[in-house]
Amino acid sequence: MRIRLLGGLEVTSADGQPVRFTTRKSALLFAALVLAGRRGHSRARLCEGFWPGRGDAQSRNSLRQALAAIRRWFPTSGNAAISIDGDQETVALTAGPDEADIWLFERKLAESGTADLAFAAELYRGDVLAGEVIPDGLDEWFTPHQVRYRQKALQLVERLSLAQPDPESADEAACERLAQTLLASDPTAEPAHRALMRIHAARGHENAALRQFETCRSLLRKDLDVEPEAQTNALAAALQTRGGNRLTASAHEPHQSISMAARLHDQPSVAVMPFDNLGGADDEYFADGVVEEITAALSRVRDFLVIARQSAFTYKGRFVDVREVGRELGVNYVVEGTVRRGGDRLRISVQLVDAETRTQLWSERYEGATEDVFEFQDRIAAQVAGAIHPAIRGAEIELARRKPPTSLRAYDFVMRAYPNIWGRRKDTNDQAIELLKKAIAVDPAYGRAHALLAWCHASNAVFLWAEQPESELEKAIAAVEAAGSIGDDPTALTAAGAALSMGGDQERAAAFIEKALALDPNNAWAWARRGWIAIYRGEAARASEWFQRAMALSPMDPFAFAVRLGMGYALAKTGSLSQAVAIAREVIAAHPDIVTSYRYLAAWSAMGGDLETARWAAQKLMAAQPSFTIERFRSLPLFRNTPEWAEQVVEALKLAGLPER
Repeated sequence: MRIRLLGGLEVTSADGQPVRFTTRKSALLFAALVLAGRRGHSRARLCEGFWPGRGDAQSRNSLRQALAAIRRWFPTSGNAAISIDGDQETVALTAGPDEADIWLFERKLAESGTADLAFAAELYRGDVLAGEVIPDGLDEWFTPHQVRYRQKALQLVERLSLAQPDPESADEAACERLAQTLLASDPTAEPAHRALMRIHAARGHENAALRQFETCRSLLRKDLDVEPEAQTNALAAALQTRGGNRLTASAHEPHQSISMAARLHDQPSVAVMPFDNLGGADDEYFADGVVEEITAALSRVRDFLVIARQSAFTYKGRFVDVREVGRELGVNYVVEGTVRRGGDRLRISVQLVDAETRTQLWSERYEGATEDVFEFQDRIAAQVAGAIHPAIRGAEIELARRKPPTSLRAYDFVMRAYPNIWGRRKDTNDQAIELLKKAIAVDPAYGRAHALLAWCHASNAVFLWAEQPESELEKAIAAVEAAGSIGDDPTALTAAGAALSMGGDQERAAAFIEKALALDPNNAWAWARRGWIAIYRGEAARASEWFQRAMALSPMDPFAFAVRLGMGYALAKTGSLSQAVAIAREVIAAHPDIVTSYRYLAAWSAMGGDLETARWAAQKLMAAQPSFTIERFRSLPLFRNTPEWAEQVVEALKLAGLPER
């Protein structure tokens, strides 16, 4: 192994000499090629990422010079162990499967034996390129890899600590070192704390395990203002109740795990069951890996409690009724699935079931190539989490609707408010405000209710449903401040960030949205709001990527119309007016009651010279919103950072025939 990226960048040449790249860009370019593997990168993407703004000719020349510097260390020859290959369009690094630590790390994870997992643990010396100085602009290139491999390391330390390695063995030592490495860079990494708790318990040191728990809890409270996860609490509770008995996993106490997992506001709970492997024995590791990835992805949602993987895996290999699972684990919903290999294709079917009624709430089938097995796992986990989130929310809304008003809790009022908060009409938005106020009256400290109330007041302003938009924006900001500590709630962070964005504070809004995505990378609403923030900042070219991510995660989301309009807005601002107009027409056809769509259609059609369509849209807008004026629209803080675009919109709306005052 001559290439190390985990924990820094160390490269050894063919003759055993440490490689000293001539420039930092050359070193990072080499790292980017290692991370890309055999697929490589297009020259155009490398030029844009590493030498932006230099023009095509100059950036391609810089790329050629950097590649030449790398090739001096790794000259191309018929038997070269490491070489840089490419053509006019692409560049790729060719090397043996054991030459790079990240490739070996991935393979050992897939092999799943305890010794293999311990080997992978020894390879992880820290984050990808830890300690390397990465220039502004290139952080977006490497950050996703850093996040991805750190998440795999967190999953690895959990898996290895649950594999019950012999006390004082090399495997246990590897697990302990990995846990300490993870905690050195992030003291709040709960899987690492749990691993150390299990290791102490396996050695018969229950007091040391409980001290580790107290350390974990103290750090979480201090740094993040949150409590430990249910799985961590359950492990500590089992240690306390079993006294001197050694404990290596909490899987034997599923009921206790649930009792310790009680969350504020009585959140719904879900268990991801072991998937049925319909293929050969070789596919078993993949089926278990998919379940693990989905469990991890759902655990980040925070809108519902996810039962720890080891509790759900006690059902592996035996048939059980979902109602029995629901009662034994105390969950409302169960995720089931199957994995089947057909030739070089993998097929996965997933469904969400109501544990009490056995009703199927959602199902989907995924298909991918076996050669892309790990990428396929990650994609399925993200899409399943994105789809299950609104499915469970919809089921909870229906339950809240069926309850008599006299028995409603703060949580139920918020559930009843949800269908009305998506910016469709003034009357439904007003209903949402009243329901959220009732939730706050029941529980004044309910941060999510305050944050959603902020969103509703901001919607009143931006959609011009209120006579005094400025007053509504003031109420929105006040509600954000009243939300208090919402740092562990991605939904509340997204709602608050959206309200701040619509109020014109894009910097603070972006901070809220980034925190939401750090907690829950599969939050479709947060990705959509990231797109809108990019538009309001004048970065429309980047917005399309975020909107596409939101659509991929939750194509059936009730807020999908706003994501489509965001795509249209980004296209309009980058000059693709005909495509933008087509999207506006599509949204109007599906949702004729969404008044803001006519505003967009009028402006974009006029910009493109189609005054007939623009005037038709203007008439529809005035019929639905007689008080609309261009002056009121132009005064919204949405245009604060894009004055030139605002003037283009104003002129287009004038051409469409809308009143100026």
